Amino acid sequence: MSDRASRDSDLINRFLEMMAAERGVAANTLLAYRGDLLGASTILAERLADARADQLAQLPSAWSALVSSSVARKASALRRFYGFLEEEGLRSDNPSAALPKPIQARNLPKILSHQDVDRLFATIESRTEQANPAPLDLRLSALIELLYGSGLRASELVALPRGAVGADKPYVILTGKGGKDRLVPISDRARHAVSRWRNHVPTGAHYLFPSRKGHIGRIRLFQIIRDLAVLSGLDAAKISPHVLRHAFATHLLAGGANLRALQMMLGHADIATTQIYTHVDSSRLVELVNLRHPLAKRNLPPGKGQIDRTDRRH
Repeated sequence: MSDRASRDSDLINRFLEMMAAERGVAANTLLAYRGDLLGASTILAERLADARADQLAQLPSAWSALVSSSVARKASALRRFYGFLEEEGLRSDNPSAALPKPIQARNLPKILSHQDVDRLFATIESRTEQANPAPLDLRLSALIELLYGSGLRASELVALPRGAVGADKPYVILTGKGGKDRLVPISDRARHAVSRWRNHVPTGAHYLFPSRKGHIGRIRLFQIIRDLAVLSGLDAAKISPHVLRHAFATHLLAGGANLRALQMMLGHADIATTQIYTHVDSSRLVELVNLRHPLAKRNLPPGKGQIDRTDRRH
């Protein structure tokens, strides 16, 4: 295997590990992504990781015999791959804008209900409120408080320095995708949970969540959350670090958060990415229009106070 092929293969493996650990992607999807990425690497003479936009523009002709759904999946795999390289600092640019964009329905993110989240925290509190809680339970509390309370990415969370979160620091400054800094508020609950856990972190440790090789990895974080879901009586297949980040966004938006503020906290370069969360509380948006719009003050015509249920299909 050439050095270029080895580099592509290694980075594809790292990307798929992230997708499994952080996003909870199904095994069959991972296999499809692996085939898509390795196939693209072959087409591009094993220069996938370093491909330029003009080189990616050659791919549609190679995919011309495929149905649109297959092209969409391949393009999606590549976009996610280049987003991963950019986020990890392995590329300073993202050439994926050159990829085709077949019209596809955009999948809504998996979400947790408030009741689901309550069950997770009830499990944690049953352990941390004991007289002498186990250190790993305190670590679990700090991890979940930061994931759900601040919407951190898994990669950002596990790599937090030991002193990143302090009692006198209601926020942290993170460097996210594209090397851009953003300010992330940290709740009083999260700071308290981190303070309790940090008492068990060696003073000389560099990371807040250390391991023998540096800090805990995203795969380990994924396993920790799945174990918590099982203990809480929830479907572990529906919960991951990324799902908790989605829950942070959806619940905050439903509570009245400004979309621009949410975009900043999540570190989205494009507000269109943040707008996907507006699906979760469409009923609140409808109510807002009915109550706050100037026309809401005008009386409805007689007999029009309710919608005929038989017309809902229209």
